[in-house]
Amino acid sequence: MRKQTIQYTSPLDALVAVTKRLSIYENQQKMDSEEFFYQYNQGILSDDALFIEWANDYRHYLALRQEIEQRFNYAA
Repeated sequence: MRKQTIQYTSPLDALVAVTKRLSIYENQQKMDSEEFFYQYNQGILSDDALFIEWANDYRHYLALRQEIEQRFNYAA
């Protein structure tokens, strides 16, 4: 599978995009991302390519959220 690199103009734009991808995984798998990530990290779920991508997107989501929260706290 060939990966595509996308550049965003802001962390907020990236957060919106990754949130949309997470929503697709959640609808397909009938599980929210937080529960999925817990089960995946516990080794309950396989290392299927879909799960690896979902886990990576969720890690990216968490990092972006943290970055945005830090920026707001710094600005306040």
